[in-house]
Amino acid sequence: MRSIPTRNSYSDFQVRIEFWVSHDANSGIYMRCSDMNKILDTTCYEANIFDERKDPKFGTGAIVHISPISPMPKAGGKWNVYEITAKGDRLTLVLNGVQTADAHDGKFKSGPLGLQYAAGVVKFRKVQIKPL
Repeated sequence: MRSIPTRNSYSDFQVRIEFWVSHDANSGIYMRCSDMNKILDTTCYEANIFDERKDPKFGTGAIVHISPISPMPKAGGKWNVYEITAKGDRLTLVLNGVQTADAHDGKFKSGPLGLQYAAGVVKFRKVQIKPL
């Protein structure tokens, strides 16, 4: 698994990311990472992109370990847009215009964002970060 972190750290922000993944892809957007040497779903918030996750409640559209999703949308084989907002302890995810997560959690207050690649074909374009 590889992750590419931002150089800057963010606390409150909006991010818009366009992505294309294959049906078997395992990817995600890490946020407020607390350890640059260990970027994982236990050291960051993760907006998941994983259509074939064995436990679909934290698959595509979910915030892993924080905000489950049901039913899980499918992202494979097409261009998608994630719009993510983090303000204070509130995190919201909007996938292709539909809100998929709205959670309150204060574990991670600030840190870099990261683009994750673990399996399949993953393409990112137009990554836009706006500090709030």
